[in-house]
Amino acid sequence: GCDMAACEKGMSDCPFCRTPLPASSAEDDSLAMIQARVDKKDPDAIFLLGKTYYHGALGLQKVMRKGIELYAEAAQLGSIDALYSLGNVYFLGRGAQENQAKGLKFWTKAAMQGHVESRHNLGCYEINEKGSSERAAKHFLISAKMGHIGSVEEIKDMFMRGVATKGQYAEALRGYQDAVEE
Repeated sequence: GCDMAACEKGMSDCPFCRTPLPASSAEDDSLAMIQARVDKKDPDAIFLLGKTYYHGALGLQKVMRKGIELYAEAAQLGSIDALYSLGNVYFLGRGAQENQAKGLKFWTKAAMQGHVESRHNLGCYEINEKGSSERAAKHFLISAKMGHIGSVEEIKDMFMRGVATKGQYAEALRGYQDAVEE
C-alpha cells in the first residue's frame, strides 16, 4: 500500500515519519566494493563514490563538496562521466559557485571524448544562450547520431522554426535510427 506508493514516487524514506531508513547490509557491501575499487584508483569507482557523496546515497551523508572533489579526481583519471557531472555542477551552480564558462569547458572535454549528453548540452547552450543555430545544429546532429532522442527533437524544433534545413532534420533522423539499431 503506502510503502509501494512511496517507492513508486522515488521516496526512500520511511513512508510514515519520513526519516531516512538505516543502511542495509547490501548498501554496506556495495560501499565496500566501491571503496576497494577506489583504493585501486579506478576512475569509474571514484566517480560513483563522488555521486554517492554528492547525492547522499548508500547510507552516506550528503556532502556535495566531497562529491565534487571526487568528480575532479575521477576526471583527472579519465572518467568522461565525471567531466559531464563537473560541467553540470559549475554551469548550473549546484554545489559550487556558478561558473558557466568552467561548466562549458568540462562539457566540451567530455563531448570531445564521446559523451552524448555533454554534446547535447552544448547544442542547447549554443541555441538558447548564444543564438547560434548553425553551431547548435552541429552539436545536435552529432548527439542524434549517437542515439540521443532529445537532440533529434531539438533539430525538429529548429526545422519547424526555419533555422535548420530539411536535410539536417533528415540526417538527424537517419543517424538516430542507425544508432538505435546497433
